[in-house]
Amino acid sequence: MRDIYDIIIIGGGVVGCMTARQLSRYQLNVLLIEKESDIGMGPSSANSAIIHAGHDPIPGSLKAEMNRRANPMWDQVAAELGIAFERSGSYIVAVGAEERAKLDDLYARGQQNGVPGMEILSAEETLRREPQLSPEVSGALWLPTAGLVDTFGAVIAAAENALQNGVKLLLETEFQDFIMDGRRIVGVRTNRGDFGCRWVVNAAGLFSDTVMHKAGVRPDFKITPRRGEYCVLDRAEFTTRSVYFPVPGAATKGILVLNTVHGNTIIGPDSQTVATREDDEITPAGMAEIWRGAGKLIPSVNPRHVIATFAGLRATGNAHSPNPALNYDHDFVIEIPREVDGLVNLGGIESPGLTAAPAIAERVADLLRDAGEPLPEKPAWNPIRPTRPVFHKLSRAEQAALIARDPRYGRMVCRCELVTEGEIVAEIHGPIPALTYDALKRRTWLGTGRCLGSFDLPRVVELLAQETGRSPLEITKRGPGSEFLFRQTKMTDDAGAG
Repeated sequence: MRDIYDIIIIGGGVVGCMTARQLSRYQLNVLLIEKESDIGMGPSSANSAIIHAGHDPIPGSLKAEMNRRANPMWDQVAAELGIAFERSGSYIVAVGAEERAKLDDLYARGQQNGVPGMEILSAEETLRREPQLSPEVSGALWLPTAGLVDTFGAVIAAAENALQNGVKLLLETEFQDFIMDGRRIVGVRTNRGDFGCRWVVNAAGLFSDTVMHKAGVRPDFKITPRRGEYCVLDRAEFTTRSVYFPVPGAATKGILVLNTVHGNTIIGPDSQTVATREDDEITPAGMAEIWRGAGKLIPSVNPRHVIATFAGLRATGNAHSPNPALNYDHDFVIEIPREVDGLVNLGGIESPGLTAAPAIAERVADLLRDAGEPLPEKPAWNPIRPTRPVFHKLSRAEQAALIARDPRYGRMVCRCELVTEGEIVAEIHGPIPALTYDALKRRTWLGTGRCLGSFDLPRVVELLAQETGRSPLEITKRGPGSEFLFRQTKMTDDAGAG
């Protein structure tokens, strides 16, 4: 085996990275492996970026417990890690008399789940607060503890803080199998060799069932990927202030209209079961559905204001709730299974998985402690993740001082989002180097404005090549197979031939 660790975490999404950060508190040798070229490239990169208040999960389920525990944690987590976060609140908006009657049931469920501060608003009060909503609104459930977060920033910041506290990260490292000694896991086999360990945390998201089946655990558990499609609106044309849910249907929360911490409004998602775990296509049927749903809530939303579309996949599992009083499928799996020794099993972490991630990370540590792992704390553990300058958020004086120290911060590369060369170079050489265009986009927000990167792309490719010593032909959008350039259009040799 190449190296021996106390704990190996499989999966660099928000749950895996928050778990890595939590375990970095303790005197443990921890390895985080991720099969993609960067962390957070799965469901953690394509979701609604909401910190849910917690009214929706079935009372008594793990989803409800983790949501309740995690929601108040986000103020401290965001402050420590430098993540953009705001308590925007959310509305469950009823349209018509039939939907108004359902708000009472939602309120009662929220009370069972321990959601504080809820309030049922009249139609008049709802429209006074939110005049953009449909005049057919019959009332709303106001949930003041809901919030919005930079989901990309949450993954990256948690991982950086974990590395700062001693965790090792290996990208482009794909789990293949467990190495067993009888019933005990003693390592993992990957495309980059074998690694020994005493514990494995399965945080593989969409592939969590594949991982657990390799260990002979929960053979009947299956992840069914569900695709959700979204539209992003130009913030110069349309803005909202909060999160607007419809009254939910039997299977989904419905089509949302919501603000983001970056100022854009997004609408979506629909919910479609798909055959593969890579099917993130945008479909005419999906777009039609989200526009119908969005228009029901806010009639003034207009497809002319769309600047981008995207789709994300949810890792929906078929686990029953651990509460024997509930006959409830699609709950979280958070366990140390009895079938093998040395596995912490996390599966079916769909919505509210982003919200729940800090509490799931704490639960992992609790499970390890209950299993006899001593978990002595590091005296020098540092929860604060150093942040890097975001040029457009600085005052004029701060900008001038920064440019004086490093002139690259005075060269604008992305005009729509005001991202400078200095910020891009800082991320290329960051704690988890951003070596693809999409990795830079997740960290700096370049390429997300009205021009969708058409202005900045040539310069970003040039900077990536320059700073990493690679050919521009090797620069990719998201990893191998997504190269931007295939050949130079003009080549001149020493003899001057063109």
